[in-house]
This record gives sequence, C-alpha cells and structure tokens, in this order.
Amino acid sequence: MGDEHVSGFTVEDVTVGRFAHGFGVTGDGRRFAFRTQRASMTVEIYAAAATSAVPGPEEVEAVAVAPVTDIDLDDERSVVALVADLIPQAAPVAAPAREATTVRALLGRLGAVLDGRP
Repeated sequence: MGDEHVSGFTVEDVTVGRFAHGFGVTGDGRRFAFRTQRASMTVEIYAAAATSAVPGPEEVEAVAVAPVTDIDLDDERSVVALVADLIPQAAPVAAPAREATTVRALLGRLGAVLDGRP
C-alpha cells in the first residue's frame, strides 16, 4: 500500500487479514502502530520524543483498543477506518518502571556503534 491520508494522519504500511497490522504517523507527527490480537485491535501511539527507529514499550504514550468483530479485516479501507476512529480515543498510559534488560542494553549499544555515536 502507498501512503493514505485519512483524517490528518498517514498510514505508511498496512497488512490485512486475520492478523492485520501496520504503522504510520498521526496528524501531529507522532508515530503509531496497530495490530489485531484475537478479536481486538490495539493502536499504540508513541511519544514525540521517541528516538529509535523501532520504538519500544517504554515509548508508548497512549493506547486504544476496540473489537474487530464488526469489520472486514480483509478490507484495507475497513482496517484503516478503524485505526482512524481509534487514534483520537487513545488514552494516555503511565510510563512503565522498568530497568533495561541486558539484551536491550546490548542492542542499544550496538545501534549506537553502527550509527557512529560514542
């Protein structure tokens, strides 16, 4: 799918079907991702200050969940329309109190080395 502009946001990628998922950018420039799991779709909106190419759970700023029982998950327009409905409904989430795992710390360091950062 190419870029699709709906209600002030852009869906950059969408995969339809039973496990529909994708990502994009909200009207105010924050990245978001969505996925279906069981009979629900979850939209996660990431903090504007998210610095990594693939934001982690600690960067989730708001979440919205809705049932997918009344939409056609094989129709791209239906999936995008549900995402459009969910973005304004996303509720802020508290930042998780987590310590960096060894694997995450190692991946962060490797990323910094590959990017040429000290």
